[in-house]
Amino acid sequence: MRLVLIGPPGVGKGTQAVILGKRLGIPHISTGDLFRDHVTRRTPLGREAGHYLDTGELVPDHITVGMVHERLAEPDALRGFMLDGFPRTVPQARDLTGVLERTGARLDAVVEFTAPEEILVDRLLKRGRPDDTEDVIRHRQQVYRHETAPLLDHYAGILLTVEATGPVDDIAARALKELERIE
Repeated sequence: MRLVLIGPPGVGKGTQAVILGKRLGIPHISTGDLFRDHVTRRTPLGREAGHYLDTGELVPDHITVGMVHERLAEPDALRGFMLDGFPRTVPQARDLTGVLERTGARLDAVVEFTAPEEILVDRLLKRGRPDDTEDVIRHRQQVYRHETAPLLDHYAGILLTVEATGPVDDIAARALKELERIE
């Protein structure tokens, strides 16, 4: 199964990715992890990305797509994967489609995790990170909505929406139930 997970900050994508990856037997691929791995190993893509990360700039799409492309070619991802943090924009989604088409593959579903903003703000405030002020959190939520709306439209035909409130295991059960519909 080839999946993309999306959802606003604080919705619990990373937590769900770990659970779903184990249940489905597919690797969870996070762009944040890819960046750290490439930078640590000082690969050509990692050195290039490091210049942007060091200055706080966004890593250009061609670098991110290159890292994702390499990761999807690894043996454990050939029969399925779960992407988290990519794609974030419609151009990135088109790039992902191109990468998959070169191998004769396609996405099976895009799982959108949702929760009311007040719950997400509360979750993030409880983390206690110094940069997680209410204003910053609400701004991130707004940026997410602005950037993601076109992506949701792009994936409308394969989009599954899962309410991400309540106990973690209940959320995972809802996601698995939605995924059963596509098998």
